[in-house]
Amino acid sequence: MRLRRQVLLFAIGGLIGLVVDAGVVQALVSFGHWNPYLARVLSFVLAATATWLWNRRFTFGHRHSGRSLHAEWLHWVALMSVGAVVNYAAYAAILMLYPWLHRWPAVAVAASSAAASLVNFATARGVLFKSAKTSA
Repeated sequence: MRLRRQVLLFAIGGLIGLVVDAGVVQALVSFGHWNPYLARVLSFVLAATATWLWNRRFTFGHRHSGRSLHAEWLHWVALMSVGAVVNYAAYAAILMLYPWLHRWPAVAVAASSAAASLVNFATARGVLFKSAKTSA
């Protein structure tokens, strides 16, 4: 599969993850009265799971990780955690700079996701799904 197509499919997966991430964090803050920093931890795990499901099927469906499903998911979440550090640092900085966004954390989620997406694609493609599937 061409790199351009992989990037496009990864971006679609990222949008899915963004919807899950922003939706969960906003719901937890608005309806569950969670702290926006703590809510982001749960929203990340759920978003990472959604992007893993998409990307293992579509973006990297022609590649394999050589791991069991559970091990692959754990590896995915660990790798996405690298991007999450970038994402969370930007998220926290945005919330500190704009305190009014504590009521609207989904805006901060969206703004912080762009930089992390580049890190996430590189680690997913170059580390987890680095080998092409072979015909049996």
